[in-house]
Amino acid sequence: MGAKMKIYTFGKKENPAVMLLPGTCCHWKSFEGAIPKLSENFYVLCVSYDGFDETEHSAFVSMQDEAEKIEDWIKENLNGEIRAVYGCSLGGTLAAMLAERGNVRIRHAVIGSSDFDTCGEILARLETKLMVKMIYPLLATGRMHGILGKIMDRKMAGADGYMKSMMKMFGVGSTKMRFVTKESVANQFYSDLVTRLPYKMDTHGTKIYIFYAAKMGKKYLKRYHKYFDSPKIYKDNLRHEELLVCYPDQWVGRVSKIARSK
Repeated sequence: MGAKMKIYTFGKKENPAVMLLPGTCCHWKSFEGAIPKLSENFYVLCVSYDGFDETEHSAFVSMQDEAEKIEDWIKENLNGEIRAVYGCSLGGTLAAMLAERGNVRIRHAVIGSSDFDTCGEILARLETKLMVKMIYPLLATGRMHGILGKIMDRKMAGADGYMKSMMKMFGVGSTKMRFVTKESVANQFYSDLVTRLPYKMDTHGTKIYIFYAAKMGKKYLKRYHKYFDSPKIYKDNLRHEELLVCYPDQWVGRVSKIARSK
């Protein structure tokens, strides 16, 4: 494990702490639309993954490495206990990992429309190679190459608010993610795909909440019930992370209610 993880804090430290975990290839500022209101009543902690922070010279190694650094930070700064953790997409897998590992006390863990997709090492390497070829140009230049770039340009020309908000969350079209290396992108995709969590996992007293985006498909709802024993599920007729990127005030209201509960 390398250097300490960078975590950006907002609000008063004496307030209940809520940690925010970004999604795949996302900057911590993907939460910036929700931070001001959430920090009015909570001590908000935004995790900045290794390799995805422009102020550091680091590389993303693995999901386990990130989980260990998060645990170390909570132990050193919050006496090993935190009120709530919200994981966006890939961050939801990390939130589940933290609860299952049980090395820190988490009262509430919220899974934000995560897919929990996994596969074997060989397929994971093939999928990672393909995804890096597609995603890295978006981060480095703001657009895809070749025919994929032309297809994306056409789609974005007629895109709705959701698609544009998702692209903004990824930093597409801006300069904020152009420092990210292929190594970090590849390691993040691969590690996420090969990170397997047990079904009906023991969450060591952490209450689990799912923000289920129904437009993702029913198979994900079934998957959530396989991984967690009696999770509290919020069903929205929305797309992946649409509540966060398009309706941040509603997202803040729901997360706040969860974090205030016993």
